[in-house]
Amino acid sequence: MGLEAARTLLFKHLSWEIGDRRVVEAMKRVPREKFVLPDDVQAAYDDHPLSIGYGQTISQPFIVALMIQALHLKSSDTVLELGTGSGYVAAILGLLAEKVVSVEIVPELAESAADVLGRLGHTNVDVHLVPKSTLGWLDDAPYDAIIVSAGAPSVPPMLLGQLKWKGRLVIPVGSRFQQDLLKITRLHEGDTVENMGSCYFVPLIGDDAWRG
Repeated sequence: MGLEAARTLLFKHLSWEIGDRRVVEAMKRVPREKFVLPDDVQAAYDDHPLSIGYGQTISQPFIVALMIQALHLKSSDTVLELGTGSGYVAAILGLLAEKVVSVEIVPELAESAADVLGRLGHTNVDVHLVPKSTLGWLDDAPYDAIIVSAGAPSVPPMLLGQLKWKGRLVIPVGSRFQQDLLKITRLHEGDTVENMGSCYFVPLIGDDAWRG
């Protein structure tokens, strides 16, 4: 199947599964083929994750759409992303929110993602290289929403502390081999937790997460 045919099929599927039209339209505007390795360009619109090197992946488009939909973003929101990876999710977030702060622990990925995002004109996305021990980016906290593109053993208190009241955190939580995709909403009367189903992500490295 050609690239354009695969793209058409993917967005037809996402239109059935994802109720937030803004999310689907934003994903249509981001050329996923620009965020994959050269050998994987023809697979860019297949609905599964792809390796981007350094033990990391670009996530399955459906999971990306599901996670972003759960954030319920407004155009005035500031969003934190943990795990820049290729920069693909950050690009989509940048079309839906006012500002995106994305952090990455792999220098090569942080550099390449910033380069691709810059060339595609995503001027409201800031990519930061952070130490492995650091979760988040305190300089711009608190955030309206946080999205984590890696699996944690539990919900990190360090991230909850960077959320505004009524802020939304979407994060995979579980073992290194399988997680549940959770949405946590921070409320004065007690945080609410919604389980959106099972998933698999690479491990989240840092304090309050996995240690390497």
